[in-house]
Amino acid sequence: MTYVLLLVVLALAFPWGAAEVARRLAGALPPRTACWALTASAVLMAGGTIAALFGLLQVPFLASLEELPPGRVLEVWPAALPMAGAAGAVMLVQLVLLVRRWLQHRSLLKRAWQSAAGGTGGGDLLVVPGSDVDAFALPGYRGRGGRIVVTSGMMRALKAAEREVLFAHERAHLTGRHHLLSAVVDLSATVHPAVRRVKESLEYHLERWADEAAAASVGDRKVVAAAIARAALAGTAQQRRAGGGHRGYPLLSVATGPVPQRVRALLGPEPVAPQGGAQRAGALGLAAAVAVSALGAVALAYGLHEYVEYAAVALRGG
Repeated sequence: MTYVLLLVVLALAFPWGAAEVARRLAGALPPRTACWALTASAVLMAGGTIAALFGLLQVPFLASLEELPPGRVLEVWPAALPMAGAAGAVMLVQLVLLVRRWLQHRSLLKRAWQSAAGGTGGGDLLVVPGSDVDAFALPGYRGRGGRIVVTSGMMRALKAAEREVLFAHERAHLTGRHHLLSAVVDLSATVHPAVRRVKESLEYHLERWADEAAAASVGDRKVVAAAIARAALAGTAQQRRAGGGHRGYPLLSVATGPVPQRVRALLGPEPVAPQGGAQRAGALGLAAAVAVSALGAVALAYGLHEYVEYAAVALRGG
């Protein structure tokens, strides 16, 4: 049973290291690639966690398949049933949290569509009347396509060129389906707390992805940087008056994430894949570390499954 405990502990601990490595890897990659790397890492970490818990849960199940008396199992593994029960309880809590979080997503999306019902505009743009300073990408809902929602207050706060930046930024969120990547990582974070750090990093890189798309559309990185700074400043002032608040998934906004870092990045050169032997080797090394760390949890869970099955057969033979 000591071997089983070791496998479970390692499988559940690996995501903490994998999350930090994934964050470092994302920092060395262009925004779009970074977003996909972070999302894949989050899925692997959550999958490894579930696999480890499921492997622990199946101890009594395998024992029943092998027609072993429960007394015999408890005689050899006194903690087998309590640990399996604990694993089952944790998985049940995870399921409840997943369903609850998903319902929260749908509820927020529904309310956002209701609040935008009075908007006017053409194409994918909806301008909502009011003094609030806000703008966000509104994902599709119940057969309706995604929209860019901008308040009259935000329109007044920006110059004409800056509005084009705003539209291009939010449109990039919609066309890139960034809300789906954000949803996957957000739900994965309910499975293992280490994924929350990946979620924070993903939020930043999704905004950077949209920033670079807006810069490519407008053709002037400085104008994009100025527009983002102005929109964020106006939105922050309103949040202070309203007592704070954060939008986040599924309503991605131009003012989301660490704006000063985003502005600095836009004032620099366009990000590219690592160049040079040393830089490419470093990026590949980080990528390999992410893969090893995340897949290690899955491999350990598989080893747990094999060990439990082998032990059940051995007990039956004894």
